[in-house]
Amino acid sequence: MSMGMELLNHARALLGDRKADAREIRFLAEQLCEALRDALRVAESRGGRLTAHSEECAADPDDPNEPDDSQGKGLTPASTEGSS
Repeated sequence: MSMGMELLNHARALLGDRKADAREIRFLAEQLCEALRDALRVAESRGGRLTAHSEECAADPDDPNEPDDSQGKGLTPASTEGSS
């Protein structure tokens, strides 16, 4: 995360510098593409694990960690107001 913030700050500074040449801008674009690729790879990996976990929970109705809302259990007081 800190490396990404450093790169973003560097990009802002370089893009604001009217003296920056095409070589510097190209190098910056390559670094930004690499950082974006890495971020997307991590997000995809984590997203896949989250999807697998949610499917796993939905497939196991006897999971003691999941609240049983079939008879109103697990509802918060705010969600039951006015329902009587």
